[in-house]
Amino acid sequence: MAVTKLASWEAVLAELEPDVAGAGRAIEAVLREALPEAVVSFDAADGLLAFGTTGAMRDLLFALIPHASWLNLQLADGAVLDDPKGIVEGTGKRIRHVKLRSAKDATTTAVRAIVGAQIAFRPRAG
Repeated sequence: MAVTKLASWEAVLAELEPDVAGAGRAIEAVLREALPEAVVSFDAADGLLAFGTTGAMRDLLFALIPHASWLNLQLADGAVLDDPKGIVEGTGKRIRHVKLRSAKDATTTAVRAIVGAQIAFRPRAG
């Protein structure tokens, strides 16, 4: 079966359950607020939205990756970030994620703190 590649992030969100789409919109707003100078790229092949300090892969900070029942907030340095609330999941050597199931999940103090920790961990490009 062929996988349909959608043309935009909004098209990806439109295909998701309403709560998951809400999580995607909410965390996108959190990231844009926290990192207004971010370079944002939509990857049609994988249906994800990436945020970085430049367009280079090495400067990637976050990716929003949709799943059937949740959306992953991928953290480029999640394995080494301070996570006092224990919301970061995964076993990757560097990249880890936070599962978001609703807009409310995406805007918690803990999520905002881990977003801030990721941004603080990497110096801005320039």
